[in-house]
Amino acid sequence: MIAYIKGVLAEKSPSLAIVEAAGVGYEMQIPISTYDRLPKTGAEVKLFAFHSVREDDESLYGFATLAERELFTKLTAVSGVGPKIALSILSGASLSELSLAIASSDAKRISAIKGVGKKTAEKICIELKDKINAFEAMSLASSKNGQKEDKAFLLDARKALSALGFSDEIASSMVSKTLSKHPEATTTEEIIRLALKA
Repeated sequence: MIAYIKGVLAEKSPSLAIVEAAGVGYEMQIPISTYDRLPKTGAEVKLFAFHSVREDDESLYGFATLAERELFTKLTAVSGVGPKIALSILSGASLSELSLAIASSDAKRISAIKGVGKKTAEKICIELKDKINAFEAMSLASSKNGQKEDKAFLLDARKALSALGFSDEIASSMVSKTLSKHPEATTTEEIIRLALKA
């Protein structure tokens, strides 16, 4: 398997990057999030790779971060989600937004992405919910929104809801859904109040 390709960025477009390494030009399909991080053409670049080989097609996909490639790999493991749909999903929302939507079973958010139907979105949530860490997703979302990078307040909210008699699983789900609907919430008290209102 090709782990990554490091070389000179020969060409780039919002959906494609050509990286020249050791005299070979590697054409890699990329999500918009990776395109935004690419340097100018002619500069050195390193893209993490996913090599897809099918009987009628062979493609190379490139990602700016390991986290992007990891989520792409998880998405393509869902039945009915091929590399092209997975790439569209990654281009349609930020990594933190997607992780949070999956962790909180927000199929509506995923189905809002062009090319993703309601059934596919629901299948993604069902099959990947246990493979996405809800608190990491919430932490990513909060730091992205300029809120606390520390996820302690989210863990405190979950513990408080558990103390009120909710199971750990339900408490986690309540916190996930609350943060998804109210990303502006930055304290334990706000999260608990909003979660109990829902």
